[in-house]
Amino acid sequence: MTRTPLARRTTAALAATVAAATLGSTLAGCTSVESTGDKGYISGDGEVRVLEPGQREEPVDLTGTDLAGDEVDLADLRGTPVVVPVWGSWCVPCRAEAPDVVAAAEELEGEAAFVGINIRDTEGGARGFEREFDVPYPSIVDDGLALLAFTGTLTPYTVPAFVVLDEQGRIGGSILGELPSTQTLVDLVDEVARG
Repeated sequence: MTRTPLARRTTAALAATVAAATLGSTLAGCTSVESTGDKGYISGDGEVRVLEPGQREEPVDLTGTDLAGDEVDLADLRGTPVVVPVWGSWCVPCRAEAPDVVAAAEELEGEAAFVGINIRDTEGGARGFEREFDVPYPSIVDDGLALLAFTGTLTPYTVPAFVVLDEQGRIGGSILGELPSTQTLVDLVDEVARG
């Protein structure tokens, strides 16, 4: 697949995608952050946030073990944008968005790395999810503590969510809640990379 270089993509595409997603969630009566209720997690409305380079803080330091038992260190990925999807096999919105997340990972191959955080899951459930959706990237297995590396953007109960790190490993953007579309995530990565 031939892709337009990142520098030639426009902010208008991201704005249009965000506007459509926001309108859809507004019509559905969603709020920016819903209560955890009996779900055990906080679900946002898919709001997209982008931080200008001057607003970005220190690089995120996070290491962990993925489902294959391999060590993953976000510092090893500096020099390229990194998308961090937060998911659980038990999370209904995570299952609904999985095909779009996989499509974004495939579309951004060579332009951005993906490292998921699988939160409060069983090993069998997480492995089944990865097989069912043919997830092409590793995920750190977590009980919620890994999300503390994203304090100010995520809480230990924020799922589903996406954080996009810039080439220096700093938080450059986020989507809290179910991913509105593949293009939303692709555009956010492009926007953060251009930052």
